[in-house]
Amino acid sequence: MEGSLNVIGYGLATLGPAIGLGMLIGKSVESMARQPEAAGMVRTTMFIGIAVVEALALLGFVLAFAI
Repeated sequence: MEGSLNVIGYGLATLGPAIGLGMLIGKSVESMARQPEAAGMVRTTMFIGIAVVEALALLGFVLAFAI
């Protein structure tokens, strides 16, 4: 029974990164539309943010099966 509870817990924990990615990408696209000349810097910062959020989500995935 523990394994299935871990998977359910991870399923619920994916809501945080999903909401974070949605907000991050949405605001980045909005800022690129408002200031096209800053699109390169915004895109770079967006990809760094995506990498951090995905790394935290992957860490949660590994911990769900390790514990």
